[in-house]
Amino acid sequence: LLRMYKRYTERKGFKYAEMEKSTIGIGGVKEAILSIKGQDVFERLKYEMGVHRVQRIPETEKSGRIHTSTVTVAVLAEVKEKEFEIDPKDLRIDVFHASGSGGQNVNKVATAIRITHLPTGIAVSCQDERYQGRNREKAIQILRSRLSSVEEEKREKKERERRRSQIGTGDRAEKIRTYNFPQDRITDHRIKRSFHNINQILDGDLDSIIDELIKEDKKRKLELVKKD
Repeated sequence: LLRMYKRYTERKGFKYAEMEKSTIGIGGVKEAILSIKGQDVFERLKYEMGVHRVQRIPETEKSGRIHTSTVTVAVLAEVKEKEFEIDPKDLRIDVFHASGSGGQNVNKVATAIRITHLPTGIAVSCQDERYQGRNREKAIQILRSRLSSVEEEKREKKERERRRSQIGTGDRAEKIRTYNFPQDRITDHRIKRSFHNINQILDGDLDSIIDELIKEDKKRKLELVKKD
């Protein structure tokens, strides 16, 4: 899925930067953070927020059993410093040595940063840059977006019922899509539609799904206005 979003940004002419990525021993990705910039990028990618379920037969599976795994995708609008201020007294900043490759500078100097927002307990780590100052800037940027998202969710709590009438609830725990490799099918549960040619879609050809989501979202919003 990480590759899918990277390929999608390339197809659309967006620009992305990999802010953070942590891997697991078997070659998988535990967590990744991308910064994506481009015209209407948030308006299109916001529909990707939620739980994505992947059903496939791993190469190591000898008996042909289908394995199911899940990926949670969060899509946050980038928030500028002047739009959301963080009190420095609310932060704890830890500095440590980065893990993995990165050259002599990473090995000799503590460049990785972990910033914890004490009132909420939200913590962000960044270690992909060679210099501590740049890692600090990136971590603050990610933290600001996450805190802003928390505040936005609080403000929208009273509107929860209205939001449920739209495409998805914006809830990261909502199961939105299933990728079924054996049947070459992707099902988006919000609009109850299936799409085939899974390899093409995973190569970044997401517009066929996103366009349908945008169309259905506009339709439901219009129906809501008529009811009001």
